[in-house]
Amino acid sequence: GTIPSTDLAIPFFGYKSHISIDRKFRLIRKWKTTDAATSDGARLREGLLGRSNTASDVWADTAYRSKANEDFMEKQDFVSKVHRKKPHLKPMPRHIQRSNAGKSIIRSRVEHVFADQKSQTGLFVRTVGITRATMRIGLANIVYNMRRFLLLKRINAIA
Repeated sequence: GTIPSTDLAIPFFGYKSHISIDRKFRLIRKWKTTDAATSDGARLREGLLGRSNTASDVWADTAYRSKANEDFMEKQDFVSKVHRKKPHLKPMPRHIQRSNAGKSIIRSRVEHVFADQKSQTGLFVRTVGITRATMRIGLANIVYNMRRFLLLKRINAIA
């Protein structure tokens, strides 16, 4: 006979990095690492926001919009600039499109941090366990902040 086909189980471990950056200087102020299966929205209430930041506005994508997060931000005197979701099975209203486009200009600064980490430090987390992933991502955040600080220092010296 024939040999039956065998399915190989390849383990895949995914992690997410949630960060809070300073809007003015683009330094990472706070961060949290989670496994990829967790919901983004609940991370906002787990210490990512801080009063020591230079602005009270919170810029985030639609994954962070929820009633609980909006209530939390209002109670903590933060101003929500979180993207709005598209209504289910309906076109997005024009005013919400324009609002989201304006928010994307500021929010994209966070994406630049992730792009920098991936291109400059080759950040690719291949670890087993959240503790190791947290350390790897944390070290990448420290390296990013040091590189950013040196850039800011150089820009200040030129000006």
